[in-house]
Amino acid sequence: MGIDEKLGNQITVPFSEYVTARCADCDFGKDVEMPSMQFKPIHTVVLALGIAAGATAVGWSDAARHVLPAAHAQTQSVTVPSAPLVTGLPDFTQLVDAVGPAVVNIRTTEKISNQPSMSGMDEDMLEFFRRFGVPVPNIPRQGSPQPEGEGEERPSGVGSGFILSSDGYVMTNAHVVEGASDVIVTLADKREFKAKIIGADKRTDVAVVKIDAKGLPAVKIGDVGRLKVGEWVMAIGSPFGLENSVTAGIVSAKQRDTGDYLPFIQTDVAINPGNSGGPLLNMRGEVVGINSQIYSRSGGFMGISFAIPIDEAVRVSDQLRKTGKVTRGRIGVQIGQVTKEVAESIGLGKVRGALVSAVEPDSPAAKAGIEPGDIIVKYDGKDIDKVADLPRQVGNTKPGTKSTITVFRRGQTRDLSIMVAEVEPDEVATARADGKPASGATATAKQLGLVVGELTEAQKKSLAIKGGVRVLSATEAAARAGLREGDVVLAVANSEVTNVKGFEAALAKADKSKPVNLLVRRGDWTQYILIRPNGK
Repeated sequence: MGIDEKLGNQITVPFSEYVTARCADCDFGKDVEMPSMQFKPIHTVVLALGIAAGATAVGWSDAARHVLPAAHAQTQSVTVPSAPLVTGLPDFTQLVDAVGPAVVNIRTTEKISNQPSMSGMDEDMLEFFRRFGVPVPNIPRQGSPQPEGEGEERPSGVGSGFILSSDGYVMTNAHVVEGASDVIVTLADKREFKAKIIGADKRTDVAVVKIDAKGLPAVKIGDVGRLKVGEWVMAIGSPFGLENSVTAGIVSAKQRDTGDYLPFIQTDVAINPGNSGGPLLNMRGEVVGINSQIYSRSGGFMGISFAIPIDEAVRVSDQLRKTGKVTRGRIGVQIGQVTKEVAESIGLGKVRGALVSAVEPDSPAAKAGIEPGDIIVKYDGKDIDKVADLPRQVGNTKPGTKSTITVFRRGQTRDLSIMVAEVEPDEVATARADGKPASGATATAKQLGLVVGELTEAQKKSLAIKGGVRVLSATEAAARAGLREGDVVLAVANSEVTNVKGFEAALAKADKSKPVNLLVRRGDWTQYILIRPNGK
């Protein structure tokens, strides 16, 4: 999760085999990972609609009135149809005239080294591999040998953007300018400028570039909080390289969890390759989002598009313009989803919060006393309704800020004070695992199919835990639940376990007629496992 880049949580998208998550520029070889949303296979529903439905309904109503019994007819009250909620369609012409000059086309080039290899491979095949992200050595075009040296410039992509300020700052997507050696910005009046990349943030997919120009028409920034589902919106961009193309639609949904740091705006506005980085506008001519991603079977528009909320984008762009980078907070935990069964089993009630799967040693979370198995339910007094809420709130916190985290632990909530640290750029996960076999003890938990043993002090230190028992073998109900040799049991039925004796005592108190929850550590991961002794 974005909360802790060192532990690197990734949420996968279980898509049908026919649906592909792509950025709006994927025809130019720039696919974007789409975490956090789950889609099911698409089915087609055919509805038969009568062309003259209105007339038919009226005719039926009139006929029915004539066959009503007299007594019943006398009791019928006359209802006056209410005024329609929606009348007519919006006219976008004035909006296009007002905002169109502030929208730009962006072309990028990249430098290709001239190192001949795989000279027998067809160029079309090489391009196929490049577009789908398969790494291949760079080679010159067949029949056009190039001297070894600096290489050649080759077009790498087309995107869109919009002017933030009259002095030449332009906002676009980070994936539009990623890997570019040159960025060319074309204004609506056909003037071209070579742009300088001020900064780009991959986590939010926001970038700012600067052109040397003055007195430029700039966009107005809108209030995303006022944006409503069903509201008309418009997009201007360069789909497939076609400059200043206008499409319109409505807001389909807000707060879509497709990323660690951003709740996206979903629309049905036609967004295609080349639209990336262009503005999403409300009917007041204000920018409310940056068109960034699409869900598609073919790479083209399929009726589902996503835009970065402009308030989040502006927050990022302000930092990029000041320092060239984005600073985010981190607390050093790995988090996961809280399932309904786990919530009920541990007494949490409704499904909420973020389950702490692992705590980084010497991290702010470790110093604050956060433990694996804790469920973070509030951050600075704000509820954590779903797991994606936590990284966004922590990420938006300035490093060095003292915050309060509310955790649910073994049936009780408690407040912990924590000092937020800074996310380091390009952090990688550091795995710690102790592969040594446990020694010293044997105990059989026949009810669950478990044999557990004591942990050595070295193992406790390596795992950064105070106690627990190590699984020596797992059969029957324990095996069916997913337990395996080497797992460490930290708690049984909300009771902390420090040794084998404590494990057996907690197990004896547990209600065997219901699934028994075990807090289990596996490597750097901690999760709840429900064991059903009788297969219930």
